[in-house]
Amino acid sequence: MFSLKTFVSERRAANLLEQIRWRDGIYCPRCRAESAIRYGSYRVFQRYLCKDCGRTFNDKTGTVFEHSAIPLRKWYLAVYTYIRLNTSIRQLDAELAVSYKTVYRRVQRFLRALDAPRPQLEGPVEIDELYVNAGKKGRERDWLSRSRGLSTRGRGTYHEDKPPVFILTDRGAGETYVHPAKAADESTIRLLLADRKEESLTVYTDGFRAYEPLDEDDAFDRQYVVHGEGEYADGDMHVNTCESHASLARRWLSPHRGISKDKLTPYLRGLQLRKRVRRKPGDEALKTILEAAL
Repeated sequence: MFSLKTFVSERRAANLLEQIRWRDGIYCPRCRAESAIRYGSYRVFQRYLCKDCGRTFNDKTGTVFEHSAIPLRKWYLAVYTYIRLNTSIRQLDAELAVSYKTVYRRVQRFLRALDAPRPQLEGPVEIDELYVNAGKKGRERDWLSRSRGLSTRGRGTYHEDKPPVFILTDRGAGETYVHPAKAADESTIRLLLADRKEESLTVYTDGFRAYEPLDEDDAFDRQYVVHGEGEYADGDMHVNTCESHASLARRWLSPHRGISKDKLTPYLRGLQLRKRVRRKPGDEALKTILEAAL
């Protein structure tokens, strides 16, 4: 059962922030010393004094919620509905009665605070790629129109405003990772498959020729299906899990129309976080979301 009290009471929201922020102990955001003591309060937030550097700070200092006059409970609702329900920034603007620019900047700051996935591949691994329309939205250009991405079908490139996004499914670990890239070439593929636990990694791909150099490398056992010849699965040899996750990625990006390719990585990190909280109860999901950014 999800409790809405966190979104109603500012003090409850502050208590939750204190609980999550200092889950490993209180330390000074400036000098990282652990010799901090309680030192009064700042509104509903606990205030602290560092005995090493003499700086005072509170529970919001150094977090994505710092320097914001908007109530903390509203930001909780914003990040929760954004990650859990894939709510667009424009809809958050209407629901929270906060300006679009303010919500956009804060959500972008939250997404940039998320850690990049660091896979340690156990194998076997599926790898596939999709191409998304991501142009130069919001950036100054030499002409008036805004590029929202290449509208043609098929493969594109980062410079053509249709960057590739690789999907890796580690069947051994049961994890799926989403990595945007500048190019769908051999060097990018080798970089994505570099962090592995086994010396010889079984890799399932489709017939895309960028994967062909893996055939000549003893570090990989490449097995593939050729979609152009009507081959989609042969026992364990398929990339269906990647294709399923690719459809989720497209659906995740759909409400945020006209994404800039410069901000594609933070958006996809939000997708990774959503996967972690998808089946968790509301309170636990909110805590996981906040822990990821604090």
